[in-house]
Amino acid sequence: MSVKQLFDLTGKVALVTGGSRGLGLQMAEALGEMGAKVAITARKADELKEAEAHLKKLGIEVLTVTNDLSKFDRIPGMVDAVLAKYGTIDILVNNAGATWGAPAEDYPAEAWNKVMNLNIDAMFFLSQEVGRRCMIPQKSGKIINIASVAGLAGGPPDMTTIAYNTSKGAAVNFTRALASEWGKYNINVNAICPGFFPSRMSAGLLEKIEKMVIATTPLHRLGGEEDLKGTAVFLASEASRHITGQYVAVDGGACTA
Repeated sequence: MSVKQLFDLTGKVALVTGGSRGLGLQMAEALGEMGAKVAITARKADELKEAEAHLKKLGIEVLTVTNDLSKFDRIPGMVDAVLAKYGTIDILVNNAGATWGAPAEDYPAEAWNKVMNLNIDAMFFLSQEVGRRCMIPQKSGKIINIASVAGLAGGPPDMTTIAYNTSKGAAVNFTRALASEWGKYNINVNAICPGFFPSRMSAGLLEKIEKMVIATTPLHRLGGEEDLKGTAVFLASEASRHITGQYVAVDGGACTA
C-alpha cells in the first residue's frame, strides 16, 4: 500500500460531534477532503446549516444532525440518523465539549455536572453506541477523542477551569482504557490534546493570557485553522493502524517548555 493510500479515506464514514464550527469543523473539512463522507452534529441548527453549506462548497458529502449530546437518551436516535443515510460509521471524532470558569472553592455544582456530562459521559455513551452497533460488528474503526493539554497539567493561575481540566484528563485515560478493551476488535482509540486555539470557548480566557501563552510557547503562536487537520487525518486513516491508546499534543510545543 502506498503512502497516499494509507491516508486515503475514500468510502469511509466519519461522525464529528461539535462539528458545526471551530475545531470540529476544521477536522470535518480535513476528513472530507481526504474522501470521507461526513456527518456533523451540534445543538444549533443555524450553525449546522452554515457548516453544511461550507463543506458542500468544498465538494464534501455531508449530513447534519441537530442534537444535544448532554441528553443521553437522544444519542441512539442521532446514530440512527447517520446509519439511515450512510449505513455505518467508520470514524468517530468525539469533539463536542463545554467549559465553565470559576475558582475551585466557589465552583457551582451545576457547572461541574454540565462539563462532566458533555465532556466525559457523552463521550462514553456515544462511543459505546457506535462501537456496539458499527465498529465491533465490522471489526474495524477509528475513535478520536478530543482532549486538551489542560488535561495534562494544572494550567496558569488565571485558568480557573477545574472541571474542564479534570474532564480532559479523564478523556486521556478513557482513551487508554477503551483502546485496551477494543484492540481485539481492530478498533484504534486515540486522543488529540490541542493547546490554545482561538475559539468561542477560549475567547474570554485568551483575552487575559494570550500574550503569556504565546511568549511561553516554543513556536510562539496559537493554533490556527489548519493545525489539527493533519493529525486528525493521520489518526482516522490506515497510516495510524498500529497506534492506539495514545495522545498527541498539538500545542506548539507548550507541553515541553
